Amino acid sequence: MIQEKYTNLHPKFFWDFRFDEIKWEAYKMVIARIVKRGGQEEIDEIIRFYVHEKVIRTIRDEIHFLPSNAIDRALKFFPQLKK
Repeated sequence: MIQEKYTNLHPKFFWDFRFDEIKWEAYKMVIARIVKRGGQEEIDEIIRFYVHEKVIRTIRDEIHFLPSNAIDRALKFFPQLKK
C-alpha cells in the first residue's frame, strides 16, 4: 500500500527514466533499484512509501535477480532475510 502519492527518492536513482513520469506502482523496479544503489536514507524512504512488510516480501519473493553485492546490501538492511 502506498502511503502517499509521491516519494522523496532522489531522481539520480532513476537516471534512465523521466522522473516525473515514473509509475510508483511498479514497486519491484523501485525497490530493486534502491537496494542496488541506495543507502540507509533511501531504504528508510521505500519502507515509508511502500510499508516494511511489502518491501521485505518483494525482496524475498518477487525480485528474481539481484547482483551479489545487492543481495549483501539487502541482508545488511534487512537482517530478517536469509540468503
